[in-house]
Amino acid sequence: MTQQIAGMIDHTLLKANATKAEIEKLAEEAKEYSFASVCVNPTWVSRAAELLADTPNVKVCTVIGFPLGASTPETKAFETKNAIENGATEIDMVINIGALKDQNDELVERDIRAVVDAAKGKALVKVIIETCLLSDEEKVRVCELSVKAGADFVKTSTGFSTGGATVEDIRLMRKTVGPELGVKASGGVRSREDALAMIEAGATRIGASSGISIVKGEIGTSNY
Repeated sequence: MTQQIAGMIDHTLLKANATKAEIEKLAEEAKEYSFASVCVNPTWVSRAAELLADTPNVKVCTVIGFPLGASTPETKAFETKNAIENGATEIDMVINIGALKDQNDELVERDIRAVVDAAKGKALVKVIIETCLLSDEEKVRVCELSVKAGADFVKTSTGFSTGGATVEDIRLMRKTVGPELGVKASGGVRSREDALAMIEAGATRIGASSGISIVKGEIGTSNY
């Protein structure tokens, strides 16, 4: 079970003041524990890819339009292409939250599709919907748009807003996207108990900076 959980964790370090030494430590930990990926800001993708070149089972994940999601589809597409060129194989993009709330579904879908098209055949795309800012109706609508736009996963949170993943949101997201799409719980998952609850509700990936604590059965302290 420990190894199974480790293989579902995106080992995450997204804080603004992350240093090269911390990124290198993150990659070494990901190798040691066989995490699914390291999730780092775009500036660190090339270094992470170098560090993990001999460990193909640990992917390099990065974030696009992060953390607000308020850049244009064209900007997100460029970020995605650049990240892939630098070695990213998984892309976690933030939706245009304001557009969703304005019921501008055409823009939301175009925004997601721009990233999906830029990543096609080269990287998985996870769509961060920032559940803490959405009503249940909005969560369902954006999950449906993510499916329509061809995304591979829907993801709860950036970890940088007003809240993180909840079991109820994971359950709703899984019900909406069905069995085919991945569902990633991210933000506030700090313990093995948290992770197991998310998995039971339908999560297939866990985003956490407390990955080692989760695997060891301890409790981490970070919000993302």
